[in-house]
Amino acid sequence: MSADPAIEPARNTRPPTAQAALGVGVIVEDGQGRVLLGRHHSGTWELPGGKVDATHESIAAAAVRELREETGLVVDEGSVDVIAMVHDVIGGINRVSMAAVARLASGAPEVTEPHLISAWRWTAPEELPSPLFDPSAQILAAWRPELGIAHPAAHILPIARRGSRT
Repeated sequence: MSADPAIEPARNTRPPTAQAALGVGVIVEDGQGRVLLGRHHSGTWELPGGKVDATHESIAAAAVRELREETGLVVDEGSVDVIAMVHDVIGGINRVSMAAVARLASGAPEVTEPHLISAWRWTAPEELPSPLFDPSAQILAAWRPELGIAHPAAHILPIARRGSRT
């Protein structure tokens, strides 16, 4: 090791190999406490959501964008609560899904991506349809563990909600 810092090798000169996918699932609650689920053409039911853009997009901003793109519903980014991080591994890739909650006073979802989703439905959390899309099941279980939602194994890290004391 040289004493001259000018000739020390630089650290972290190459970016790491990408080995994770970052997404967000949006639990949308209406004024009656129901959640919004979409019927995917594969037969599963899923939350609105998708990948977080690699353009410095925040999790809350991604939740707002995905909700608008997939359902036409608009919520304010400041009203989105990110409540948990769900981590699992699929095909050797770390999948990190952030659980976000948005509440709507009113609004009717539209099928804006008919090639993916055939219908949106408001559902009481105690009456969730099956089968659920695995990441959606994991996110819903992180949100309401008392519901006993079956889901593939995952590491779930709760995040303190805004205004709560930790």
